Amino acid sequence: MLIVDIIKKFRSTKKLDRIGPDIPFAHWKLYFQHSMLTLCKGKFKKFADSAQFRPGAYAVSCSQIEIGSRVVVRPGTMLFGETADKNETSIKIEDDVMIGSGVHIYVNNHRFDRLDIPIIDQGYYLDKPVILKKGCWVGANAIILPGVTIGENSVVGAGAIVTKSLPAHVVAVGNPAKIIKTLNND
Repeated sequence: MLIVDIIKKFRSTKKLDRIGPDIPFAHWKLYFQHSMLTLCKGKFKKFADSAQFRPGAYAVSCSQIEIGSRVVVRPGTMLFGETADKNETSIKIEDDVMIGSGVHIYVNNHRFDRLDIPIIDQGYYLDKPVILKKGCWVGANAIILPGVTIGENSVVGAGAIVTKSLPAHVVAVGNPAKIIKTLNND
């Protein structure tokens, strides 16, 4: 039975719309540049030639995620892009975005507004896309929640929890993330 289970798991790898350490027959490909690019170009909605998806990172619903040029998705990062509309782009990471290790990005959240039903049975709120604009930097272990846009060349501090969109050229830190500085040429 073990051999049959392994063969089934191997065959199902191509059909899965996800990448991560829990998919061992595909995950090893992330260790080698050519096979990483081939895998990611086949799975993601858009994956630039100069982008990288490192071993230890996760992406759910890859076919709804776009990753631009010179973006590196580091270990421990979780891109949870699953939406009801399979044709929609749920997470868009534009060119030159820096993402620290352990960043989590979500496009939906559990419902919890009914007291008579366990939260696990309430389903999800509507999906809201997340956009990381060109040149922004998301520090390690930050969490980006549904519907958030991080503005061009903005900085999200390590460990921040971003609940609302940020404009271009700002630094935001904390939980919830608050703007502490506007970037300028001075």
